Amino acid sequence: MKVMVGGTFSPLHAGHRVLISRAFEIAGSNGDVTIGLTSDAFAGSKAHPIEPFEKRKESLVQFIQQSEFLAPYHIEVLHDRFGTTLTTHFDALVVSEETYPVAKEINAERHSLHQPCVEVHQISCVLAEDGKWISSTRIWKGEIDTEGKAKNAE
Repeated sequence: MKVMVGGTFSPLHAGHRVLISRAFEIAGSNGDVTIGLTSDAFAGSKAHPIEPFEKRKESLVQFIQQSEFLAPYHIEVLHDRFGTTLTTHFDALVVSEETYPVAKEINAERHSLHQPCVEVHQISCVLAEDGKWISSTRIWKGEIDTEGKAKNAE
């Protein structure tokens, strides 16, 4: 199965790792995973600092290699929220609760372009130890670390 997933992944945290792992799980050993990674310009609209593209890409590759996923993958640059999802043949899109509305937009746009809709697999956002979502914004604010633990916790 050809699967797509995308994000800024800055910093790469536990929620991102679950999202990416799910994409590889759905693809299976005979599938293919495309990871859209936001360009520095597109990511610049975020409310918090963003690591440079090459550093974010390096973190992704390191995580993927350590995880020993079976499916081949490639990383493409996202210059907008759709990337190549409107023009590329693929079977499934993996999103979080937070990005599910974008998946609905992608399928609506694909429909209007007479492209087949794709399966949308939504994962639940990963919770930090305080019961709130792990997010890059919370990490950059110093509330939690990339594993969702309070920064002042021992």
